[in-house]
Amino acid sequence: MTAAPVALVGTTASGKSRVGMEVATKRGDVTILCVDSMCVYRDLTIGTAKPSLEDQALVPHGLLDLVDPSDEFSVAQFQSFAAAAIREAQDGGRVPLLVGGTGLYHRAVIDDLELPGQFADVADELWREVETLGTEPLFARLVALDPVAASRMESTNARRIVRALEVTIGSGRPFSSFGPGLEAYPKTGIRQLGISFDREAVDHAIATRVDAMIEQGFVAEVASLLNRQVPLARTAAKATGYAQIAKYLAGELTLEAAKSEISLATRQLARRQWAWFRRDPRIQWHPLAEIAEHLDQALEEATYSVRD
Repeated sequence: MTAAPVALVGTTASGKSRVGMEVATKRGDVTILCVDSMCVYRDLTIGTAKPSLEDQALVPHGLLDLVDPSDEFSVAQFQSFAAAAIREAQDGGRVPLLVGGTGLYHRAVIDDLELPGQFADVADELWREVETLGTEPLFARLVALDPVAASRMESTNARRIVRALEVTIGSGRPFSSFGPGLEAYPKTGIRQLGISFDREAVDHAIATRVDAMIEQGFVAEVASLLNRQVPLARTAAKATGYAQIAKYLAGELTLEAAKSEISLATRQLARRQWAWFRRDPRIQWHPLAEIAEHLDQALEEATYSVRD
């Protein structure tokens, strides 16, 4: 018997990591795999709310600290790492529990999405255009080349616009043509549970978390990253919290203003995550107070026979 993966999703600060740890510690047969686009970076710890070393000692974790923060990292790379981590957990007789809130990374694993390649020269040129012209001209170009992809993203999201154009230009195929598309929700062997979005509770948890991050030494963590000889990759540098503290260290914001901006950006992130996940009809939603019981049951049932 090999354990089938189970997924627990929810917005940032929804309590999913705490619930995952609580249930995994109680069971003793679970490996937690973190589906988070920022936790893949080494040395981004406090600002990503990465599982503590104590938690990692109690319960095996995976998909953390995969690359240096100066390295760019793709969804395709994460997909490959995740497949290997799932197999490793299963081979060790453990139940893989996918816990996270990065929607595209989650779908890449859950649905084994067909992911396009990378075209570094095209991407570099597009980023130079962003730096000089902003996102508006590039978004207009994407609307002309791939209106379907453009309709799926905000006109100010430089990272997504550049990626869509990079693939469209580099491959000669519209970015939206790869795979069945994110609007398709095929059957999957991975059971998905989610923590229902409680706006007031999440907003309160975010405010509390930001204060705790500062007390834990977040400013020093960001300063250390900025002092590295090799600069941070674009994605790592723009991580929520890190960009705002960098502005504080540069004298562009007071610490209180930086904290306010972090809280606002994190609340906006939570709402985007909820909008993403709530569209998936396969996710079984439960309130935070009830999710542990349902998760434990799902993990208990998550076994299947492997045919030779």
